[in-house]
Amino acid sequence: MEKDYLELGQKILTAGTIKSDRTGTGTKSIFGYQMRFDLSEGFPLLTTKRVPFGLIKSELLWFMHGDTNIRYLLKHNNHIWDEWAFERYIKSEDYTGPDMTDFGRKSLVDEEFNQRYQKESQKFCELILTDDQFAQKYGELGNIYGAQWRNWQTRTGETIDQLKDVIEMIKTNPDSRRLVVSAWNPEDVPTMALPPCHTMFQFYVADGKLSCQLYQRSADVFLGVPFNIASYALLTHLIAHETGLEVGEFVHTLGDAHLYRNHFEQMKEQLSREVRALPKLVLNPEKKSVFDFDVTDIQVEGYQPHPAIKAPIAV
Repeated sequence: MEKDYLELGQKILTAGTIKSDRTGTGTKSIFGYQMRFDLSEGFPLLTTKRVPFGLIKSELLWFMHGDTNIRYLLKHNNHIWDEWAFERYIKSEDYTGPDMTDFGRKSLVDEEFNQRYQKESQKFCELILTDDQFAQKYGELGNIYGAQWRNWQTRTGETIDQLKDVIEMIKTNPDSRRLVVSAWNPEDVPTMALPPCHTMFQFYVADGKLSCQLYQRSADVFLGVPFNIASYALLTHLIAHETGLEVGEFVHTLGDAHLYRNHFEQMKEQLSREVRALPKLVLNPEKKSVFDFDVTDIQVEGYQPHPAIKAPIAV
């Protein structure tokens, strides 16, 4: 299964189109790609580099709780959404620290700037954790994934809990072709800190197994996609657990699949490594509803990857 991911990385390096992008970093990109992961063969947490499973499960639970404030993530030592909240803060009138203008581009080449950025970002995170009013104002990321999954706003002022509804449909009408959850809400996109990259997913039940297909409009192949694979595989396992099904496939369909230009060498290093055995996912059998799970109820066993490969995130 991991071979499919590595083949994607190789294809982008050798056949990708050079493109500009929103962050100013630049990418190599291909359009339209699909990978399939048989979840019965092991949990698809990449082994050619260490992928931090703790961050994956806390982020997914954050989505599933309907939360859109980074405070929950920071309490679980998860900093993967910090940059987007921090960007909003440094552009506000309340920010009085050193100039962070154009920080996304400067961080690529200016080490002194990076040090200032890290110091200010750390102070920001401490305020989110300790100051309720500050967290409410600057920890919010807009109506991103969690809000759309659990609290979709309708034109009549009502709300739709898409995730809860789709779980109920899997239980009562498993042959439905409407087992869909969408995060892409055009009305809310302008106010989101980051418009959804993984835009919609659909479940499919056959032979007592639950499968999931994700459509991802924008795929950061080196940093983001390994998280996305594991996250949606975990989501499939959790919902299969509640609905009494076995796991089938996770099908990952990508729109713009890209490598940032400052990830090329890291991808080449990963491609040089040997694939190892996949770990096993272990869920707390005492938890029956997916909404009752905590991070301690979700573990992987037998994960022995190669070391992590660091790469800068493009904001």
